[in-house]
Parts: sequence; structure tokens; C-alpha cells
Amino acid sequence: MSKILVLYYSTYGHIETMAAAIAEGARSAGAVVDVMRVPETVPLEIAQANHFKLEQDAPIAAVADLENYDAIIVGTGTRFGRMSSQMASFLDQTGGLWMRGALVGKIGAAFTSTGSQHGGQETTLFSIITNLMHHGMMIVGLPYSFAGQMKHDEVVGGAPYGATTIAGPDGSLQPTATDLDGARFQGSLVATVATKMFG
Repeated sequence: MSKILVLYYSTYGHIETMAAAIAEGARSAGAVVDVMRVPETVPLEIAQANHFKLEQDAPIAAVADLENYDAIIVGTGTRFGRMSSQMASFLDQTGGLWMRGALVGKIGAAFTSTGSQHGGQETTLFSIITNLMHHGMMIVGLPYSFAGQMKHDEVVGGAPYGATTIAGPDGSLQPTATDLDGARFQGSLVATVATKMFG
């Protein structure tokens, strides 16, 4: 039975919702799944003034936790077409794991949200994936066998590189049913691949 970590950063709750769907999908494929988040780096008074969702159920991860998993699925909202500084700061602290090759051969995956359809979903996914590949991880995306990402009768997220959602410029949109289905699909696929590799 594979062991999977869903590691995320969520400012307003969109990625938190996607993380729960990813975990649901992975569990449906028989994996043991933990959901954790990275620490907030914005000063408390600024976060409160900007209505950050500071109360979230997921515990705060430590860098040392990462090597305990067969697969790590990383999610964060985009910042100017790349991952958030909170997630970047956390991943920047994984040099010790890199030195030991602690994540080499594990499964990695990415998911994200943006304010608009063209707000950098794919570049943000690649900014996450790049970090995972530097650790020697093998990447699982969201293949076109999840046909929902090709819908054109509604605005949905999704890319072959990972599950996504669109939050809207003011954060008022929530993940659609299709977005959540894509997240579950990716979680299930990661779990299936990890089980084949690690048992």
C-alpha cells in the first residue's frame, strides 16, 4: 500500500479544497494519504487585513516529513506565473534531502489555481515540477484520459501537467465539479502508479 503526501499552500481556500479532492482520489485507489500545508510567511496583521484563510485543518509540514512518502503531490496558487513564495520558501529548505538523494525515484505531481484562465496555470505547474525533478522524482500529470479538461461549454481548469482551478480575480469563484473530478483523477492516478512501483 503506497503512502502519499498532499502538500499545499492555500491563501483563500481554493487549493485547500483541491487538496482534499486529490487526497480523496488517492484514497479511492487504496493509498494511505496525509494532507499537510506549508507555513505561512506573510506577517499575521497583513494576512488578516487581506482576509487570508488562516484556519485550515491540515497540519503544518516539516521538510523532514517528505522522505517518509512514496509520492508527494504539491499544490499552490500562482504568483505572477510561478509558485507562491510560501511554497518556494519551503522547497528551498529541502537542500539536505537533495544532498542525500532522499526523494530520488519517488513520484511527484503538481496542482494549482489562478485568478484567470490565462493567469499562468501551466507555468506554475512547471515551476513546481522543476523542483520535483531536481530531486529525481518521476512526474505524474493529468492525462487527456481525463476528458473533462477539454470541455469548452464551461470555464474549467486542468492541463496535462496537473489539475487546476480558476479562482477569479477577486477569489470569488470556487473549484467546479469538473475541476474537483480532475483533482480526484490525478490523485487516483498517482496512487495507482505509486502502488505499482512501491507495492
